[in-house]
Amino acid sequence: MIKIGVIREGKVPADSRVPLNPSQAKYLSDMGVDIVVQPSEIRCFPDQDYKDAGIRMQEDLSDRDVLLGVKEVPINELISGKTYFFFSHTIKKQAYNQPLLKHIVDNQIKLIDYEVLTNEKGVRVIAFGKYAGMVGAHNALWTYGQRTKEFDLPRMKDLYDYKAAKEIYKKTKFPNIKLVLTGTGRVSTGAAMVLDDMGMKRVSPLDYISNDFDYPVYTQLNCFFYVKRKDGKMFNSAKQFYSKPKEFDSDFSHFLPMSDIMINGIYWDNDAPPFFTLDEMKSDKFGIKVISDVTCDIAPVSSIPSTIKASTIDDPIFGIDRATGKEVAPHGDNVLDMMTIDNLPNELPRDASTAFGDMFIQNVLNELGNRKSELIQRATIAEFGNLGKHFEYLRDYLNGE
Repeated sequence: MIKIGVIREGKVPADSRVPLNPSQAKYLSDMGVDIVVQPSEIRCFPDQDYKDAGIRMQEDLSDRDVLLGVKEVPINELISGKTYFFFSHTIKKQAYNQPLLKHIVDNQIKLIDYEVLTNEKGVRVIAFGKYAGMVGAHNALWTYGQRTKEFDLPRMKDLYDYKAAKEIYKKTKFPNIKLVLTGTGRVSTGAAMVLDDMGMKRVSPLDYISNDFDYPVYTQLNCFFYVKRKDGKMFNSAKQFYSKPKEFDSDFSHFLPMSDIMINGIYWDNDAPPFFTLDEMKSDKFGIKVISDVTCDIAPVSSIPSTIKASTIDDPIFGIDRATGKEVAPHGDNVLDMMTIDNLPNELPRDASTAFGDMFIQNVLNELGNRKSELIQRATIAEFGNLGKHFEYLRDYLNGE
């Protein structure tokens, strides 16, 4: 029998999400799974909820086979020789986590990254993306309200759940703003759901560019509307862009003059073009006042050149002087307000954790004991003191090159 441990989140700033909520842990226990939970004072579900569900709390997890977390585990908290599930943020060769991956390899740890748990078609089977998009949309409007004082929203983190947010949307009158949303995946789908619940009307990209409206509207863009081939030829398949992003330039400039808010919800390839340049940001034709960058790749290798850092839940927005590209206080004249929180689902932790746990139980749980599981192999970044077979491309990154 596999012994599972739910670890305490140790990353700073703190994250209150969990991979399994108390009722889900009880479900596993009732199925005969040996599961324990490490005590924590920061979880959205307190320890007592797990105890009430009959789950044993255990500080020392050295007897566990599989350890489940959410965010990166601090190096000094990793246990050698164990199997971990968490979001490692290493697959794009993120420099800040190179020491983490090296420690994992050096200490014979098996790392399975949720971000690359995919089915045979390459579709992710578990993700927080929908909730990142939901909070990203809420925060975009919250930031705009803080900037203009035309309306007021509470922070999502201060609400019990999304049901409470929907009640507030019904009572809020939003001004006649125009918002552009990029992407068509989980993140943008979650964002669009919130915009719909806010009462914003969705319009086509062509109508958005061509017309003025006396009510708030948004448009959602797939890649056909924000990139173009460098050779000037037409492209009729998104796969052409996703497979060879170096062959494309940005075609997003059409949306810069009339947009008040941008929500960026794409998955960005390092070789893809940014949506706009720093020079375009200086132009009088740049109308965007607020960017909610859910993607949150950090400049200069990023889809948004003004995303110079990740903001935090405690300090969610910063300003970028459009003339200099330097960080300044938000809300000023000629200042672009940036919301770049990189753990957005943590503002809606109960809803997000419950959905995540359901996906884990449905799509991953039965694969844990299968040594030949292709699902697990596709997501195994490291094991047996080496890189997983699908992640050899990280070799130079692992070696610090």
